[in-house]
Amino acid sequence: MAPTDLKWSLSQAKTLAYSLMVFLSLHTVTGMSGWDGCLDGQDVFATVRENSLSGEIVAELMTDTTMEGVHWSLNGKDADWFWLDGRNIRLNTSAEKVLDREVQGPVLMAELSCQEDDSLQSVYRIMVEILNENDNSPVFAEDTVQSLIMSELIPVNTLVFTVQATDADNDKIIYSIDQSTSDAEYFKIDLPNSGEVILSKPLDYETKTQLTITIHASEMSTAERFNTSTTITITILDGDDQYPQFLPCTLLFQDDTSRVCTSPVYTVNVTEGQEDIVLDFSPGPIHAIDGDRGLNSPVSYAIISGNDDGRFLMDRETGEVRLTQAVKDRLTTPTSHLQVMAYQDNDPRKYSVATVLVHVVAVNQFYPKFDMAAYNGFVSAGKSTISLVITYGSKALMLHVQDQDFKDGFNPMIHFTFSPTSNHTDIYQVTQEGLLIAMTNELKPEQKHFLEIMAIDKESGDATFTTVVVEVLSEGQSIPMSPLGDEHLISCTVGKALFLSMVFMTILGCILCLIMWLKKRHKGHKGPLERGCVAQGKHPNVVR
Repeated sequence: MAPTDLKWSLSQAKTLAYSLMVFLSLHTVTGMSGWDGCLDGQDVFATVRENSLSGEIVAELMTDTTMEGVHWSLNGKDADWFWLDGRNIRLNTSAEKVLDREVQGPVLMAELSCQEDDSLQSVYRIMVEILNENDNSPVFAEDTVQSLIMSELIPVNTLVFTVQATDADNDKIIYSIDQSTSDAEYFKIDLPNSGEVILSKPLDYETKTQLTITIHASEMSTAERFNTSTTITITILDGDDQYPQFLPCTLLFQDDTSRVCTSPVYTVNVTEGQEDIVLDFSPGPIHAIDGDRGLNSPVSYAIISGNDDGRFLMDRETGEVRLTQAVKDRLTTPTSHLQVMAYQDNDPRKYSVATVLVHVVAVNQFYPKFDMAAYNGFVSAGKSTISLVITYGSKALMLHVQDQDFKDGFNPMIHFTFSPTSNHTDIYQVTQEGLLIAMTNELKPEQKHFLEIMAIDKESGDATFTTVVVEVLSEGQSIPMSPLGDEHLISCTVGKALFLSMVFMTILGCILCLIMWLKKRHKGHKGPLERGCVAQGKHPNVVR
């Protein structure tokens, strides 16, 4: 016999001897009658599924526990989970007391004791394994689902965080990102069992400062596929990845990851001969900010081209531009083109450039002036939406401004607008040609509106004002021909016609007399008509 076999046999023998001693100690005999009753029992090894109903048979005994003179009882730490029913051990549960493997553990242990004549005769073991059922959903660990903070400079394909969920039934878990959430495109999970979340799209603080995603944890290989979800909020920190921006910024393109805009062109007019003045630009003032709004790094300014003659001086900190030398001849230097730069103090490699135009204009000696201090206009209330304002003679009312700084009096830089104090600006509009447009569907007959119009010289800033009185006529009502009214005009026209008719008849009579006189003179005698002409003093021989 091999040494290992011998060693095993000795071990078996010891175990058998020990079991016999236990058997003899547990099955003590008090008279021969106990040997037939209590000794008919056995150790119980059984299984039961968790969540089983009350009364379910756990095990069936070989002995009848109702035998007269023999008393069987359940004892031990888990004995309250069972009760005896003749030869059966049944499960003892209730609505409040549910058998749960995850709570009670995998095994229930109790003892089955047998007494005869009030004397303990034997004790048997009861070991019941609780079989697991899939009755739990995954649960995320609290320390893996907190709100996160990350920099916008994190590279794509970087592991940004890990989620972890557990299942009380020890089922395998897989993770996925809910693609219906708005920010799901920024992240991915390459290994579904790992819970590792990877950045899949660049972050940009300037377009999004906060992201929200929902992650699902699902059972991998169960029929129920129980799952749970958690929503995680990610706060984006600004990184220094943007260049300074001149304001106002003209937006060219923007999406979820980028924002592109162009610098404005700053313009200003200066009068020929002016010097030592601070330039007031439009749009203005010249100002730039750090494109990284969350960092807001300090910005400095400088002129980088166009100031070869040293005529301009730019403040490094404020961006203010001063004209230090006058332009003596606007014909030789009509415009100065400057390129100005705004750069970050902490990183001069981050900069932007803008264009500055300085136009030199002639000295302004005359103010613009309206042709009339007040204009009269008419508009008919009707069903049409808009209508031109008409003046006398059914002509379109047109505002006109004279400026003696121009040879023909026409200043192309005149801009028409309503005075800030004018009323009815919601009903009327003024075009840059000087026409007035009315919203006729908002007018009522017999209304009279007083409009104050302002004309501004956009080059010099000079302004002039006039008033337009607009009368609202009924639909179909005629427009007056002159400020005196139609009746006066008609009577005047009739009088003029009668006067001209009399003059015409007189001249015609003189012409006829002259013709008759010439004929009679040729024949040597005078007719009655000729004598009438002489009597009336219209004959050419009559001296008046």
